[in-house]
Amino acid sequence: MCIPSYDQFAKFYDLVMGDRGGDGAWVIDCLERHGKHTTSLLELGCGTGSILTQITTVPSITGLDLSPEMLALARSRVPRARFIQTDIASFSLGEEFDVVICVFDTLNHLVTFESWGSLFAAANRHLRVGGLFMFDVNTQSKLQRLCESPPWVHEFDDCIVIMDVRPDKDGIADWDIKVFEHIDGPRFDLHHEVISELGVPLERIKAELLPQFVLVEESDENGNVPTHESSRARFVYRKF
Repeated sequence: MCIPSYDQFAKFYDLVMGDRGGDGAWVIDCLERHGKHTTSLLELGCGTGSILTQITTVPSITGLDLSPEMLALARSRVPRARFIQTDIASFSLGEEFDVVICVFDTLNHLVTFESWGSLFAAANRHLRVGGLFMFDVNTQSKLQRLCESPPWVHEFDDCIVIMDVRPDKDGIADWDIKVFEHIDGPRFDLHHEVISELGVPLERIKAELLPQFVLVEESDENGNVPTHESSRARFVYRKF
């Protein structure tokens, strides 16, 4: 499935990817409208814990991630949460949750659609009846636009970041990220990571979920119904 290891990139992840306040706010808003009595929440691909640290009203929160480096940062950031190192496409915890979330285009990092289907099935198995499954994706058109854009260069603290998104085969876009960390004087250490994302037609995603869930809500980055031209698509499903 080519899930990124983040062995070098973990400590720079938040610095490069920025604040995920908007993603956390969306989750919290959906919980208030559709899951007022939520007592347990599971995040798939929790990374450094930036989303879970914002969810303060749910008594029991759990995060899954494959990267030990990312989980180490998450544990220090959200000590009240439980964290488990496992593959988000094929996990089995033997328990059910009120809500399962997978946000900040984590789903796109699974680079075969078969692995998306496996994750959907695992989410279903770990949700109680009536529970919510919330996720977002980068659309095919957003990934295409990023591939057509010039490389992005920025300075963060003592680091220089160069990010170039390039097209690969079968709908995959490769994020080539180079972080030059200033050590002293003219010396920089290079940290290099290639993160692949798969774009999938929105209707194909909905068709895959239809036998297991009922659609509660969908929106794009502007709050409208997502289309092929949208950059981000957000979905809320309920297990029946």
